[in-house]
Amino acid sequence: MKKLKYILLVLSFSFMACENQELDELRNKVNTGTAELPDLTAGSADFSTYLAIGASFTAGFTDGGLFRAGQEHSFPKLLSEQFAFAGGGTFTQPLLDENTGGILAGGSPTPFGYRLVFGGAGPVPLNAFLASQDLPVPPITTEAGNNIGSDFNNFGIPGAKSFHLVTPGYAAFNPYYTRIASGGTSTVLNDALTQNPTFFTLSEVGGNDILQYATSGGTGIDRTGNIDPSTYHTNDITDPNVFAGAFSSMVTALTLNGAKGVVTNVPDITSLSHFTTVPYNPLDPNDEDTGPDLVAQIPTLNQIYGAINQIFAVADPSRIIIFSTTETNPVIIKDEDLVDLSAAIAGALAPDPAFAAFIGQFGLPPAAAPTVAGFLGTTYGQARPATQNDLLVLPSSSIIGNVNEGVATALAALLPPTVAGQFSVEGITLPLEDKWVLTPQEQTAIANATTAYNNTIKTVTDANPNVALADLRAVLEQASVSGYPYDEFIMTTDLVFGGLVSLDGIHLTARGYGLMATEFLVAIDDAFGSNFIASGKTPVAADLPTNFSPLLP
Repeated sequence: MKKLKYILLVLSFSFMACENQELDELRNKVNTGTAELPDLTAGSADFSTYLAIGASFTAGFTDGGLFRAGQEHSFPKLLSEQFAFAGGGTFTQPLLDENTGGILAGGSPTPFGYRLVFGGAGPVPLNAFLASQDLPVPPITTEAGNNIGSDFNNFGIPGAKSFHLVTPGYAAFNPYYTRIASGGTSTVLNDALTQNPTFFTLSEVGGNDILQYATSGGTGIDRTGNIDPSTYHTNDITDPNVFAGAFSSMVTALTLNGAKGVVTNVPDITSLSHFTTVPYNPLDPNDEDTGPDLVAQIPTLNQIYGAINQIFAVADPSRIIIFSTTETNPVIIKDEDLVDLSAAIAGALAPDPAFAAFIGQFGLPPAAAPTVAGFLGTTYGQARPATQNDLLVLPSSSIIGNVNEGVATALAALLPPTVAGQFSVEGITLPLEDKWVLTPQEQTAIANATTAYNNTIKTVTDANPNVALADLRAVLEQASVSGYPYDEFIMTTDLVFGGLVSLDGIHLTARGYGLMATEFLVAIDDAFGSNFIASGKTPVAADLPTNFSPLLP
């Protein structure tokens, strides 16, 4: 079948009152000469040496990559520009050499490849877009092995989990830290502390502790109860006690000499467009492009699944699979939490004369019935239709409806090539693998860890008068439901059109980072007696882009 099209919806959102609405109204009055802003006061905070520690958001990661233009619009950079009005000093960042979005390690590209750009139907890698336009593709030139020193104010390390920030030798595993680590056994925290900060932000700590589990469709392990992070794998969820130890130690160290700062809590990451853009039921028989191919296959599909549905009807009726020729159909997924009915399916079908007659229409002899029955059992033993409670990750949109060539090739050893291809259509005859879907059980694991992390963050901040809390969780929750006001804009988490979340569906746009910086300033005003909001010293939304040109030099 043809590739399914992106389903991108533009929704209307109600305007909700908050500090940003008040700020917008105040700016309008100033611009029309009907009000004057008060002078800025720093309150009890000292912004002379500002330090930012965190992960991707802190670094300015956007559109699936880290690049110079994105870094120059990081929320710490935007904050530093406001702090400069209140005695803030120079703010330096480890800028990359170019705007490709990638980074090299030993001369070879790392998994952090070219940034995403909008290709007309959806996000595409920069290099693919430029090549499609017969334009030159700039090389990735930033080499992680070229250490540029540690004298920076921004220690945002993309990909870093909470415990990574306090783990000696982490530079050996993360190219972004490799560039700026002071030594082979250094830690991100200790390198950052050499700046002797008077003010700090500690942001999105805990986000990566669940994010990689989520973006991998829950293929990792929930390590709750395992306090030895040396045994963890990349996609695992960090034990809440491990997180608590790392977070508490960082706050203690950062405030030891009297510095004040702001931390964020962990948002509900499954509300981001990476997990909400692809619908659970994208198989539309009425679609002008893909519909005819789908409709033509439905009689055969329902024959195949009809035999298996007899087993499902007894074991678990919710797993019955029937394709409609008039209504949108859910994709078929593999749910590893289901009882495995592989043996039951194979055992019921293999000796059934009706099944032997059924496979005859594919040119297969009755003697092939046990082999085909075994294949169907293995393929559909944990299959079910997706429901609205499942979340499909954004990359799944590029594979649904396509023939999995690897599976088709393997099946061709047992089945005729045409039949092998028919049984290898992703999400239709071949259940989507776990990596493409977050099931409700996997979402619960994420939610439980998020709650535990946030309980720690609140406990630590409540106990320390030098630390304020910016409620990033509440901001993203409102943005995902009804929109969040920022100056004259309503920011939503919709992919491409929402303004808040960049093309990777996870990280923020430059304007999104401006909103984040503004929320930090709200928290600073509340905690330390400054008046950034009232004095109008915040990043202006209209000055910040929601996308970057493919032609950035």
